[in-house]
Amino acid sequence: MEKFGKSQSVTRVEDVRFVTGHGRYIDDIAPQNALYAYFLRSSVAHGVIAALDLDDARDMPGVQLIVTVDDLIAAGVKIGLGAAVAKNRDGTRGAKPVRPILAQGRVRHVGEAITMIVADSLIEAKDAAEAVGLEIDDLPVHVDLDVGGDAIHAEAPNNQAFDFGLGDEDATKAAIAAAAHVVTADVADNRIIVNAMEPRGCFAEITDGRLHLAFGGQGVWGLKNDLAMHFGMDKADIRVTNPDVGGGFGMKGMRYPEYFAVAHAARVLDRPVRWMSERTEAMLSDNAGRDLTTKATLAFDENHRIVAYHLDTIANMGAYNSGYAQPIQTELFSKVMMGTYDVQTAYMGCVGVFTNTTPVDAYRGAGRPEAIFVLERVMDEAARQMGVDPWALREKNFIQPDQFPYTSVTGVTYDVGDFAKVLHRAAFESDRDGFATRKAASAAKGLLRGQGLCYYIESILGDTEETTKVAFTDDGALIFVGTQSNGQGHETVYAQFLADQTGIPADQITVVQGDSDQIAKGGGTGGSRSVTVQNTATLATVGVIIDAFRAFLATDQGVDAAVISFDDERFRVAGSNLTPTMLEVAEMARDAGREDLLTHTATIDLENRSFPNGAHIAEVEIDPETGVVAVDRYSVVDDFGNLINPMLAEGQVHGGVAQGIGQALTERVVFDESGQLLTATFMDYGMPRADDIPMIRFATESTPSLNNPMGMKGCGEAGTVGALAAVANAVVDALWDVGVRQVDMPFTPHRVWKTIAEAKENSAAA
Repeated sequence: MEKFGKSQSVTRVEDVRFVTGHGRYIDDIAPQNALYAYFLRSSVAHGVIAALDLDDARDMPGVQLIVTVDDLIAAGVKIGLGAAVAKNRDGTRGAKPVRPILAQGRVRHVGEAITMIVADSLIEAKDAAEAVGLEIDDLPVHVDLDVGGDAIHAEAPNNQAFDFGLGDEDATKAAIAAAAHVVTADVADNRIIVNAMEPRGCFAEITDGRLHLAFGGQGVWGLKNDLAMHFGMDKADIRVTNPDVGGGFGMKGMRYPEYFAVAHAARVLDRPVRWMSERTEAMLSDNAGRDLTTKATLAFDENHRIVAYHLDTIANMGAYNSGYAQPIQTELFSKVMMGTYDVQTAYMGCVGVFTNTTPVDAYRGAGRPEAIFVLERVMDEAARQMGVDPWALREKNFIQPDQFPYTSVTGVTYDVGDFAKVLHRAAFESDRDGFATRKAASAAKGLLRGQGLCYYIESILGDTEETTKVAFTDDGALIFVGTQSNGQGHETVYAQFLADQTGIPADQITVVQGDSDQIAKGGGTGGSRSVTVQNTATLATVGVIIDAFRAFLATDQGVDAAVISFDDERFRVAGSNLTPTMLEVAEMARDAGREDLLTHTATIDLENRSFPNGAHIAEVEIDPETGVVAVDRYSVVDDFGNLINPMLAEGQVHGGVAQGIGQALTERVVFDESGQLLTATFMDYGMPRADDIPMIRFATESTPSLNNPMGMKGCGEAGTVGALAAVANAVVDALWDVGVRQVDMPFTPHRVWKTIAEAKENSAAA
């Protein structure tokens, strides 16, 4: 029988569709008769809308509708997008200013949508936008990463979004004061733009009296609920779909104003309306990430064991704090801020600041990549200051295997792990013993070589509940899933897993995703949750199918169900030659008129999360004459628990590492003092190129999770989480020999060259 082997590296079936031009993205499937929406956006970062004259624009050829915030209000639309609000240290809630679908009286960042023009063609919509009489009176702009300045929102008079604290600050300070060694480092984490291959887009239409919104996103149910709330509609009258999605990265999992405005236009005109962001438009209007600075302090006893960890972070929230439905990421920071180390006491403080820069910080200032980056940077700094080998310092402080389950001082319980085993494997895979030889060879060429280590841990996040439905058809089976692929290979891995568990040939299994009409509920994709949570639900659904088919066969054969077994390929009846496959039993049920046996559903809720972890080792070469940094070698050893498809897991790591290298070497969002984005095209924003990425050596050293029946841990974000600190530590290691003690990402040639020159000047002056 044709069947995928379990945990085999199966190539992605969806790639044939993609590479042959048969993908179904938003612009591919929008109705041919759809009108085009275009958003007139603010050209200033902060100001009062003094005049908005639309008369000439309404008279332009092809214009069908122009919408302002007043039009939305008049139509009864709830204009304020939902906000994710952090808790302050004193127990109060952080600031919750309204983010309107379209600007209401004031604009707060360059690119904020002011009005939407809907026309027969995109060119006509753009021409009409040129005819809008818009006047904005400038207000003072706040772009500094600091509390204070002229208020962006009345709800935050000093521009403080929140002041979050976690842990026992007094105990942490006392432990630091009494420690034998104290190491403090200032760590900057540069702002980045997601730059998904496919920008955001959507279309809306009215079909049989129902609103249908299709958008490039990471799940459909949250937006369906929000559409119902904003428009006062019954959820049954709304369908939301995700077609193929060209990259998400968390950014597309959030709510954006354009979706509601386009849906409103379709309702008003009773005609399909489409919108697709252009690249610079995306850079201005997509939620961004990172942009925080942290003062981190690690305290050690006389044996170099960590006794305390203290963090003070200030994070750029952008202009608003809306658009993210899940709990605020700053609070999630705490879940992994201790990394893999046995820390006795800790405290984290994080202040969020509103600025006239991006619309929203997608990561709310401090997520898992940020937390691990800070910790692993300061661990390397500690090793240097105390004269300890950075690998040995980490291993000495690891949580030991016999300490699991281990509850950290931040209240998270790790189920299992063997961090030293992974680290030892990483030393082998990266040829750590050969580093000195490679360093000498680089020096002989006039180049500086450094090696950087990052040991990361993360937690799968997002909704812990998920549902799988399996329906048998005449020629196979459909599997309906609540997650949404953004390019990760879900169609392959879900079909493969169901094939492994049922014996149904994978090429007879069709994955159905991203349709609120066909799938009653789902948690969407984000936080590395998809494969772990979805396949656990699939396993539960397979159990439901087996029980139902055993009962059917028992009745059909006149035997007790207890004598019927299933071995992942066939049902077997003790004392009988009957050995039907699952598809054959489905056919028997259909012939018997038992349509009720052709569809099966199960919902699971994982009470506890899993914790993927691993070691990243980067080696860089730096040309001191030009400042050019090249990542020459890169090795990863991950503990992802049990893998369903190792090839897809490795691909996820490769992509994540590339993203991390990009932030470390080339990517940086730059605003001037007036809030204008200076890196608004690919001419100015440094995306990583193919020659920036080395061959990546990948291996796994697995310790199966105890928190789900398959022992899986998730892997979606692991590459990025580990790459930032690994590359940064390697660069610092390479520059240490020429006197450089501090350098921040991105490590561009000019920044590195200038840092080396300054170090030489300081050395000469001394």
